Amino acid sequence: MLSTAAFAAATFAFAAPAFAQAGGDPMAAFTSFVPLILIFAIMYFLLIRPQQKKVKEHQKMVAALRRGDQVVTQGGLIGKVVKVKDDGELEVELAENVKVRVIQNTVAQVLSKTEPAK
Repeated sequence: MLSTAAFAAATFAFAAPAFAQAGGDPMAAFTSFVPLILIFAIMYFLLIRPQQKKVKEHQKMVAALRRGDQVVTQGGLIGKVVKVKDDGELEVELAENVKVRVIQNTVAQVLSKTEPAK
């Protein structure tokens, strides 16, 4: 990955010839911006798109939480879901008779899923 300084230097190197041309060919000015467009496209496919995909998967996982699932929170707590509330909260049992309320979106991972009731 490029550092910020390297990115700025590369951007300036590509854009500088465009400013040096005074009233030149409009096609030449466009071709000087092609590398900038390519850099944006590469950044989109390497950074933005995978992050959006990861967020969708996390939302799907959180929506599928049910009673009896064993989960890990972002704080590192491991427990079993006792109750799923409608307002975005879970009640998680960490040990026998030790229950905590947790925001659903703070669940980082589901260790084991329970089978749905038939």
